[in-house]
Amino acid sequence: MPSDPSNTDLLSFQYFLGINMELRHLRYFVAVAEEKNFTRASKRLFIAQPPLSRQIQQLEEELEVSLFERGSRPLQLTEAGRFFYAHAQQLLGKAADLKSMTQRVGKIERTLSIGFVASTLYGLLPKIIRRFRSEYNAVEISLHEMTTMQQIKALKDGSIDVGFGRIRYEDADVRRIVLREERLIVALPTGHRLTGLGTHLNLKDLIPETLIIFPKAPRPSFADQVLSAFSDRAIKLEKIIEVRELQIAIGLVAAEQGVAIVPASLQGMKREDVSYMELEEKNTTSPIIFSVRMADQSEELGQLLRLIYDIYDAEKIPHVKESL
Repeated sequence: MPSDPSNTDLLSFQYFLGINMELRHLRYFVAVAEEKNFTRASKRLFIAQPPLSRQIQQLEEELEVSLFERGSRPLQLTEAGRFFYAHAQQLLGKAADLKSMTQRVGKIERTLSIGFVASTLYGLLPKIIRRFRSEYNAVEISLHEMTTMQQIKALKDGSIDVGFGRIRYEDADVRRIVLREERLIVALPTGHRLTGLGTHLNLKDLIPETLIIFPKAPRPSFADQVLSAFSDRAIKLEKIIEVRELQIAIGLVAAEQGVAIVPASLQGMKREDVSYMELEEKNTTSPIIFSVRMADQSEELGQLLRLIYDIYDAEKIPHVKESL
């Protein structure tokens, strides 16, 4: 089987740069490029400013090009600097992947660190974790609640090994598999006037209502998926309230402060003061996305993905199987 060219990018690029180039030069350069200021970059890197300036100067001498437009405020990259920045980011990401995966291979104990968005706890994630622990009890599992965007960052820096999120966001260093599309439903206060319209609602029925969306930050998030469902249909809402998290949104619904669009699995959270209704728009869904580092094909991740598909098959949940 031919080798993946991306696996050799780091070595080939370092060879191109020459033997005097080190990863720390890339880290220093990226920090200055992102901070647009040597003083802020030196604080970020925990080094003094004069040595940082010398390292950047050495880098430019090695490359025989100017990477920064001297005298610009804030500091700006040259055309060559922008090209170098894009590739330096990729190489640092690959180096972080290599480090975390090598550390995993070198460990005697088997571990799996999982990031998840809160809404997946109302679906099949708890069942998946229970069954994985039962079938692979030699693997130590740790769970970490975090947003999809936080999961992407945590995967890249090695803090987690796999993430369960909802936002479609592409990153060259992260492999993302859409496990399934979960229907969205409407959460209303029990006894709300709309509950008398039948078993289904149309998004247009919610125009006069106060829509409660979550999370307020960071964005993009599930809130943007909900808002897109309306904007894609040219539906303009009269009032929107943004809150930090799902539980607050449901609490406000129970207090008759508005309605919320939530994943269908939330019906498993029984409350006497909240009712749920399905939407007539069948394609109003939110994905559940399995994310791992691009080159990570560890045994534990393969076992977890196969177990998920086994559960989906048993539950007769529509999905498309992919392998790592």
